[in-house]
Amino acid sequence: MKAAAVIFDSPQHLSLGTLALPTVQAGQVEVAVQYSGISTAMERMLWDGSLPRVRGLHYPLVPGYETVGRVVRAGDDMDLKEGQAVFVSGANCFSGVTSLYGAAASRLVASEKDVLPVADHLGADAVLMALAATAYHAVSGGGRHAAFTPPDLIIGHSVMGRLLARLTIAAGFPAPTVWETQEARATAGDGYNVIRPSDDPRQDYQAIYDVSGDATDLDLWLQKIKPGGDIVLAGFYRNTLQFSHANAFGREPSIRMASEWTRSDLLAVNQLVNTGRLSLAGLITHTENSHAATKAYQTAFGDISCLKMVLDWSTNA
Repeated sequence: MKAAAVIFDSPQHLSLGTLALPTVQAGQVEVAVQYSGISTAMERMLWDGSLPRVRGLHYPLVPGYETVGRVVRAGDDMDLKEGQAVFVSGANCFSGVTSLYGAAASRLVASEKDVLPVADHLGADAVLMALAATAYHAVSGGGRHAAFTPPDLIIGHSVMGRLLARLTIAAGFPAPTVWETQEARATAGDGYNVIRPSDDPRQDYQAIYDVSGDATDLDLWLQKIKPGGDIVLAGFYRNTLQFSHANAFGREPSIRMASEWTRSDLLAVNQLVNTGRLSLAGLITHTENSHAATKAYQTAFGDISCLKMVLDWSTNA
C-alpha cells in the first residue's frame, strides 16, 4: 500500500511524494485521510527552517498533526470500526523520511494513542481539535492541577485566539477582550470585543494570554495587568523573551509558559464539541486540493487573510 504525502525536502522546498505504508499491527489503525490542516506555528518554522534542532528534526520530513479521516481497518484489539470518522494527531509510519508529526498524507497507519473518534458532521472542522486542545491546555494545564485564571485579555485574533475566547465564554466566564493589530483579522468576535491595543485604556487585567507568538510587546502587557496578575505565553516563540524589570517590579506578576496539549485536553475538548458547548465552525477560511500543496503552504504562511488552510486529500485517499 502506498500513500501520497507532503514532504519538506528542505526549508521552503516541498514535494508531494509517494511513500510505502506498513501493515497494520495490534494497537494500530489505518486511516484514509480526508483533510489535514496547516499549522502556522510549528509547520511555519519547519517551512522556513527556523525551528530549533530538537525532536529529531531532519529533512526530508513529513509534517502534520491536524488530520481527519475515516478508518479503513484497525487491529483486532481495537474498538474502532470501518468508516468511523477520526482525528489523527500524528503518525510515524513512513520510512526514509522523518515524521514530524507525520500526518499530512493521503493514508496513515497510526497508533491508537494518536487517534480520536469524532462526530461525522464536523467534516473538515475536526482538524481544529489540536488547536482547541492547545487553547484548553493553556487554562487547564492538562488536568495536572487546579485550573488557572481564565483570560480577560487575549493577544491575537488567530484561530487559537478565537477558540480560547469561545472556550472562556463556554465555561461561563465573562467575555474576554481580544487585541488584534491586523485589520484583516480585527473583525467582531462571537460575543466578545476585538480592538486595537492603542484603543484600550484598561490597566487592570487579571490574566493576559498571548497566542500571537510575538512577545515583543511584553513590556506593554506588563503595564496592563493589575498587581499580582498573570501573563500566559501560549504561542510558539522564535525570539528570546525579554522585558524591563521596572515594568514588572511594582506589579509582581506571574509569567507562565503554556506547553503542548495532552490527551486529557483533547478528550475534554471533544466532549465540549459533542455536547454543543464549543463550536469549531467558521474558522477555516481556505481549502486547497492536496495536489496544490505548495500553493497551500505559501498561502497559509503569506496571506494574512488566511486564518486556517486545509488540504483536501479526498481525491488521493
